[in-house]
Amino acid sequence: MDKFMLKSPKNQYLISFLSVATVSLSCLAVRHVIDYRVVGYLLLVVVSLLAIFLEIKPVLLGAVLSALALNFMFIKPYFTLHIDSAEDILLLVMYFIIALINAVLTNNFRRMQRAIQVKQTRASTLKLYNTLLDSLSHELRTPIAAIVGSIDTLQQKNVTLSPETTQKLHNEIEKASIKLNYQVENLLNMSRLESGYIHPKLDWCDVKEIIYNVCNRLSEESENHRIQIEIEDNLPLFKLDYGLMEQIIYNLVYNGIQHTPQGATIKIKARYEVDTDYDSHIDLIKKCVITISDDGYGFPPEEMDKAFDKFYRFKETKTGGTGLGLSIVKGFVEAQNGTITLTNAEEGGAVFELTFVTDCLALNSLENE
Repeated sequence: MDKFMLKSPKNQYLISFLSVATVSLSCLAVRHVIDYRVVGYLLLVVVSLLAIFLEIKPVLLGAVLSALALNFMFIKPYFTLHIDSAEDILLLVMYFIIALINAVLTNNFRRMQRAIQVKQTRASTLKLYNTLLDSLSHELRTPIAAIVGSIDTLQQKNVTLSPETTQKLHNEIEKASIKLNYQVENLLNMSRLESGYIHPKLDWCDVKEIIYNVCNRLSEESENHRIQIEIEDNLPLFKLDYGLMEQIIYNLVYNGIQHTPQGATIKIKARYEVDTDYDSHIDLIKKCVITISDDGYGFPPEEMDKAFDKFYRFKETKTGGTGLGLSIVKGFVEAQNGTITLTNAEEGGAVFELTFVTDCLALNSLENE
């Protein structure tokens, strides 16, 4: 049933009336071949179904109407409310009592279920908020402390700082500000995902440009790592959301930097794939495939299915983090009708593969225009 219809009390009464009327009239057409007790069972089922979806008053209306319909149409003499047999009177009374009890119990059970769901949702939300606050207490406090400490040192009038020290403090403020901005961006992005506000703006994107821009932004963070970029020649343009793609790749590369030892290699590959019907020589499905891998420790196999859960941090991880980066990646990928998979490489390290089924535009077609 439509949720908007069920919210209106008038619609609920109408649904209750029409349900009983429909079943009663359907059974009336075959009254000569079925026993009225069978009709009673069918009407009881209708009342039970109404109790699952409707509030108590429309359900009670359905129970009363079903009893009246059973008496009026199916218990002799037909089309009167008079009953000759004491057995039929007892049957009708018992039917009415059972229908009312069934309606009330089913409705109460449904209300209990809703109360339990609300309680579980609140408990889950409280747990998420506690986890978030626990994460942020470190992740936000650390860069803020670095910024405040550096500014305090720079503002001391009785201390003469060398140009090198001053530059170092400025660099610390910049690095802490970038880290703080990254955490705030993740919180805002998660809020957008939770509210369903993400609406991708698809346009022709140069994936190669996005990858190099991200690597340039992370040049300081990755100074103790090796980043290798392997992109196919003449990689076409793909119809994707530039901003979402930039955040996806940034989060994955940043995650690799944070969770691999110094000197580790992070590889970024981008390629174009197409599924072709070789009999007709028609390109059926065009894909943009991006792979980001590292030669670090990989993910614990028993925890891998939780990698994209909100606020989840692996037990053995030594670094901090809010546990939002990968869940945001998954949300942004799926918002563009893409898929993401996580595996561990045989030689060690994690492998993220992103696949987007999307339109593409060859670069040489632009050059020829």
